[in-house]
Amino acid sequence: MSELRAALTSRRATVQLGRALARVSRAGGLIVLDGPLGAGKTFLTRALCRELGVPGELPVTSPTFALVQEHAARLRVLHADLYRLGSADEVFELGLEAARREGALLVVEWGRPYLGELGGDALIVSWESPLTTRRVLLQATGEGARTVLDALPEALRGLRWRAPLSLSGSLTTDAHTTGAPTQGGAPADAWTQGAPRALHCEPGTEGSA
Repeated sequence: MSELRAALTSRRATVQLGRALARVSRAGGLIVLDGPLGAGKTFLTRALCRELGVPGELPVTSPTFALVQEHAARLRVLHADLYRLGSADEVFELGLEAARREGALLVVEWGRPYLGELGGDALIVSWESPLTTRRVLLQATGEGARTVLDALPEALRGLRWRAPLSLSGSLTTDAHTTGAPTQGGAPADAWTQGAPRALHCEPGTEGSA
């Protein structure tokens, strides 16, 4: 299982992660958000949807009672909240796996117990304890999700962060350039090398790249 860790040091960093996820996600993908109430799952989803083209005047809120909300953008996004469901049968009856087969991108809060019913091959975003650390662990459980995860560091770099990004504490980009990352002063092509991998996300700007 491929892994990536991110330290979300600000709300802006969470927005940047959501935007980067939108840039690398594909039709038929599955993103599972796993964290306690108030962690930022819906906030992250909103940033993802905005990057995909959901207009700002359309609300992106937690579908706690509706269970599933659909957003039409560059991808058809189904945002689900399974917190109130108690069985795999209830999840199956929502038709999420079928929608995924038809090309929908699923973003599912509280979906970790139901990966099978959602079709597997998920990118799981987990908020680590204690919540005050603002750290998330991203895990790919299949080949499709692994492709998304491998593309994520480059997508983050493309958003023109003002502070460096670092991988495993050694791979960095200059804060004021958009050139290739360097390791030990030399160009590096290791953004996706090694597992588990740690990506430390410092706060930056919401670049329009």
